[in-house]
Amino acid sequence: MELNKPYLSKENGDLWLTENEYDNLKISYRIKDIIFEQQSSFQDVMILNSYDFGRMLVLDGIVQTTSVDGHIYNEMISHVPLSIHPNPKKVLIVGGGDCGVAKEVAKYVEIEHIDMVEIDELVVKASIEHLPEVSGRLADPRVHFIFDDGVKFAASKKNEYDLIIVDSSDPIGPAEALFEKSFYQSLHEALKDDGIMVCQSQSPIFHSDVMKQSYTRISELFKETKLYTAVVPTYPGGMWSFTIGSKKHIDVNPSRVSNKETKYVNEQMVESCFSLPQFLGEQL
Repeated sequence: MELNKPYLSKENGDLWLTENEYDNLKISYRIKDIIFEQQSSFQDVMILNSYDFGRMLVLDGIVQTTSVDGHIYNEMISHVPLSIHPNPKKVLIVGGGDCGVAKEVAKYVEIEHIDMVEIDELVVKASIEHLPEVSGRLADPRVHFIFDDGVKFAASKKNEYDLIIVDSSDPIGPAEALFEKSFYQSLHEALKDDGIMVCQSQSPIFHSDVMKQSYTRISELFKETKLYTAVVPTYPGGMWSFTIGSKKHIDVNPSRVSNKETKYVNEQMVESCFSLPQFLGEQL
């Protein structure tokens, strides 16, 4: 394959992926080989095999998830809200094309229906085939794949879901709309009266403006809002934030995550993740 992509380069015979993190930071990964590469209608989709992080999903040169640490993000964005909702039956996942979130949600037998709305079908196909450590080669009859615009889909639903998980990429390009207040308003309306939403709200270190904006917009709409964190080595800065909005109260029941065959999440993590560092509490 020709290296006609700005984020792939050869150095002393080695292949490197270089991710440009805004203007001041570049992160480079040494790559063993290119497992899959194809241009979809939306973006350049690659599965690369890296030395330190194993196989990784890369969209337009940006690492989305990896075999080595993808489970941390997927477990934290799924099991934490599921430890709060007492009886979830119907779940909407916006984004999440690597299928990692859907795989985690499907571990709850009481959930009857999971809608996964992903704009790019190629991401799902590539992840199921070439990234089994993340996708688990997902094939659960409760998971309904909908290849559509998540913003439009959410706006068409009213009082339907117990939980909505927004697994978006960075707020650039098509994902920018997933950080708008109008989108959060649509989620509020799509949720039942005791519904919960959660989204990833970026790095508290490098994207604190996006994090604060997400937290503020969600808190203006939902009765109770809480931010929590996890350490995901692949993501810039390591520390990553998530924001939960609840139409009722946020009461965590850590016992709900026990016996779920997780690698990162346990009862202690669910309890402690809402304890924020001093600087973060002051930012909010």
